[in-house]
Amino acid sequence: MKSQISSALSDFFFEYETPRQVLVRNRRVGVVCRLIQLGVLAYIIGWVFIYEKGYQSTDTAVSSVFSKMKGVGYTNVNGSERVWDVADYVFPPQGDSSFVVMTNYIITEGQKMGKCPELQGKANCTTDADCEGGSFKRTGHGQMTGSCVPATKTCEVLAWCPVENDHNIPDPPRLMSAENYTLFIKNSVTFPLFQVTRSNLVEGIDNAYIKKCLHDPKKAPLCPIFKLGDIVKLSGFKFETIAKEGGAIGIVVDWTCNLDVDIKHCKPTYNFHGLYGNPTETDKARASVGYNFRYAKHYLDGGVQKRTLHKVFGIRIDIIVQSLARKFDIIPTLTAIGSGVGIFGVATVVCDLVLLYLLPKREFYKNMKFKYTDTQAQHDSESLGLDTSVYYTLEANARQAQDTDRSNDPDSEAGSSENEASKK
Repeated sequence: MKSQISSALSDFFFEYETPRQVLVRNRRVGVVCRLIQLGVLAYIIGWVFIYEKGYQSTDTAVSSVFSKMKGVGYTNVNGSERVWDVADYVFPPQGDSSFVVMTNYIITEGQKMGKCPELQGKANCTTDADCEGGSFKRTGHGQMTGSCVPATKTCEVLAWCPVENDHNIPDPPRLMSAENYTLFIKNSVTFPLFQVTRSNLVEGIDNAYIKKCLHDPKKAPLCPIFKLGDIVKLSGFKFETIAKEGGAIGIVVDWTCNLDVDIKHCKPTYNFHGLYGNPTETDKARASVGYNFRYAKHYLDGGVQKRTLHKVFGIRIDIIVQSLARKFDIIPTLTAIGSGVGIFGVATVVCDLVLLYLLPKREFYKNMKFKYTDTQAQHDSESLGLDTSVYYTLEANARQAQDTDRSNDPDSEAGSSENEASKK
């Protein structure tokens, strides 16, 4: 028992096992194998390493965006002149990554709380019975009092009076001068995995350059100052169209960096996308077109609380930062190589299927590839006084000789197929 245990331990530590390999000289199988291996190699080099860059690890950035508008607008409505600055036309004023630039508006001045007729089309009536007291219309301006106003044939409401009339949107837009406003974008990104921080004010972007530059995709692609009219144009919209009823535009700051090269090559690119708001290029039957909102300025007039209501049509700008940094890493490299080596096994599987199931000499290849063990073979080897491995070798040689005789025999399946091939 002791000797058996020591023998087993000796075999475990001091012996090495390797799979048996059979060299098959067959042109068709060889060509198929090499073609599959060549395809796998092209996949690994072309797709995994060159296109997908499987030898690099990736990281996305933590980003911050600051924006600032500049420019002055001018309007003259019914002889009333007014100048609009940044504090008047940018909402909100904090310089966020998402903000609205006013391009058109409707002002309702001197509103005070009271009772007045509803706007036509909101709550039409012929008698008081058509106006249910205490009820509200979803699109109305206030609470109905139960009375019908004969002059307007609309229900009387308790609301801020006079109610707003927004049926007629000013055309052309009142703030067409907004086309010349400028937008300054300041963006910084940090890639935590690689401990790299970059700003869109890259090398060469200093105060002197910023004072005179204006973004152009070809001439000045790194300039962080954008003309609002150019933003609209690059997004695919017409300024006059989108300025009338408002819309939304996305500015994408793209940081795609290869950190295996000098860090100065990690620079942003700017892309512009029209999100919505151009009714001439979209479905005119949509329920809501453009972008607008309301705000009110309250004041006291003779002790009576009043307000001025503004309905603002504007261009909503969303600054979106997308990022992807890559850098060489040994772990994904070895992983990609290991997976590629594993895929090489596909060639072996396919060739084995061809050898064992498709070729005329498939029985011969099966005998060469597999060793069969059974009690009868062990009994025959012991009766002949031979080692089992020697017995299997003699048996394999006999089967090979038998297959050779069959191939030379014109009446056999293999021999007839080979003779036919030689005749051709």
